Amino acid sequence: MIDESTAEWKDALRLVRAAYDALDRGDALAEQARAAAFDRLRTSASKRILSLAHLLQPGATLRSMQAALVPLERVDRRTRVTDADMGIRSTDTPRHPVPAPVTVVADNIRSVFNAGGLFRTADFFGIERLVLCGYTPTPGNPQLAKTALGADSTVQWEHAADVRDAVDRLRAGGYAIYALETASSACDVMSFTPRFPCAILLGNERFGLDPDVVRMADAILEIPSHGTKNSMNVVSAFAVAAAAIRKAFDDAAKRPVSPA
Repeated sequence: MIDESTAEWKDALRLVRAAYDALDRGDALAEQARAAAFDRLRTSASKRILSLAHLLQPGATLRSMQAALVPLERVDRRTRVTDADMGIRSTDTPRHPVPAPVTVVADNIRSVFNAGGLFRTADFFGIERLVLCGYTPTPGNPQLAKTALGADSTVQWEHAADVRDAVDRLRAGGYAIYALETASSACDVMSFTPRFPCAILLGNERFGLDPDVVRMADAILEIPSHGTKNSMNVVSAFAVAAAAIRKAFDDAAKRPVSPA
């Protein structure tokens, strides 16, 4: 645990490294560089930096300077590259103002953690809502909340006892129905052009979607496998499909509207 400020460690490292390099080169200013580093370390408010000062007393050798340099470099390596330095965002941003007109229908998802993962993924891709069918866990479950990381309060959801009723209501509302399932007649979700609004049907982790439910779909979508397994975890599969469908929606929104 580093309790000193990064700036203080970097300054000490800079001076000690300069002193070491000057002495190694036989520079005429080596003694001046050593003295500057020694004065900095012996007046430090940090006990850890202060403890290295004796290694840079008058007459210090390359070996003793290196003994001071190594712990400073170790700290520097741990703190040098930060999220901010890399441009990595580590905080949440406001939900996209225009959610994609996509409803995810999850039928009989067994795992509460997978249910939470569906919420988090739906939030990430700006999906309109979730319809949780059958015994799929719903918000209010502390384990679901733990996995959703707050997305259970940002994504609209509803419960439906029977997935068939949910599909019928969506179709009556003008939604195209797409089943995410492995089948010989399935289309590659990465190149498929969906119609919006649409609903994506997700099935049970072990058994997938009931064949009768698959037959209700306008199209079956699948993620091509490049390995020996022909299926993925339901949340992982949804993430891949959501990325493709969100891109299709965004690309369509960018296209100019043809004049009537």
